[in-house]
Amino acid sequence: MQPTKVMNYPTVFRYTLFATGLVLSSVIFTSCGESEAKSEHKEKTASASTIPTIESFSLTKEKMTASLQLPGELTAKQDVELYAKVNSFVRQMTVDVGSEVRAGQLLASLDAPEITAQLTAASSRLKSQEAIYIASKANYDRLYHTSQTPGTISPNELDQALARKNADFALLEAAKANYKEIADTKNYLEVRAPFDGTISVRNISLGAYVGPSGKGSDKPMFFLQNQKVLRLAVAIPEIYTAYLSPQSTITFRVRSRPNELFKAQIKRVAGALDTKLRAERIEMDIDNSSKKLLPGMIAEVKLNMPSQVPTFVVPKSAVVNSPERVFVIRIVNGNAEWVDVEKGREADGKIEIFGDLKEGDNLVTTASEEVRNGFPVKVK
Repeated sequence: MQPTKVMNYPTVFRYTLFATGLVLSSVIFTSCGESEAKSEHKEKTASASTIPTIESFSLTKEKMTASLQLPGELTAKQDVELYAKVNSFVRQMTVDVGSEVRAGQLLASLDAPEITAQLTAASSRLKSQEAIYIASKANYDRLYHTSQTPGTISPNELDQALARKNADFALLEAAKANYKEIADTKNYLEVRAPFDGTISVRNISLGAYVGPSGKGSDKPMFFLQNQKVLRLAVAIPEIYTAYLSPQSTITFRVRSRPNELFKAQIKRVAGALDTKLRAERIEMDIDNSSKKLLPGMIAEVKLNMPSQVPTFVVPKSAVVNSPERVFVIRIVNGNAEWVDVEKGREADGKIEIFGDLKEGDNLVTTASEEVRNGFPVKVK
């Protein structure tokens, strides 16, 4: 009979711990596997639920008619500041502020005694030179007729007489020119209107000292304006210059007559941009025979700008204006794609866009930066 083997206590304890560890490891591994599966399922479910659902539209081209509202300035078609030609004093005035004048009408008479004295002296010199020329011419004529008889007058004497006559004639012409210059200067003592118009400013009174600008007067004597025809000038921003037409009709209003609508046709286009405003100047002529409008008024101008060719037109909500870029969101194979664009005209909640686009592209109707570039989207 073989003896029975008896395990000691430490050995039994080690086997028990080993078995227990195996069981616990199996339980933990199983639990971890189930937890990871549940977590992955939750993530997939959450990811699917966060895909945004959006509205979209198909991009098409159309002719857009937009209107532009800009301020314009009304000025007189003709206006001029009138100064005295010579230093003088005001002797008489025939007009005042608001006076209607005709071209050539006398506005003021001036007094300059020294010019009168100069004219008298020039007249005396002219008469004296006329007498000298008459005498030298008569002497030459006599010598010439006498020289027709051979041997009576030497050729040298005749030549001297001719030279004297020509010199006196030259002095006579100089005296005439001097007299005319002073006479013309005296004519400047009468200030006359250069064209039909209205006196809008008067800066002188009787006895006032006047003269050329900067020498006798800092301000003009009169300011004359032709107020029956006004000039309306508007600066068109560079982006809209392509839509201008020389025959376009504009409408405008002024604050003093808010219930009246005025019309005008474009007459002149600058053809170049102002270097400061980066805008093109256009001008219209306004018939103001009724005197309803005044030079200096600011007009609210409305200019229609129809398209000549179709362009891409989208709702304003489809364009995102971020600090870094301006873009629309195109849907390609279920993903969002940001496309940079340039904006054009705006009207009635729509806007022109220009960029790497083509007809039929599917764009997001209400775009925002929350629809990330390259992320999947759902379309309603």
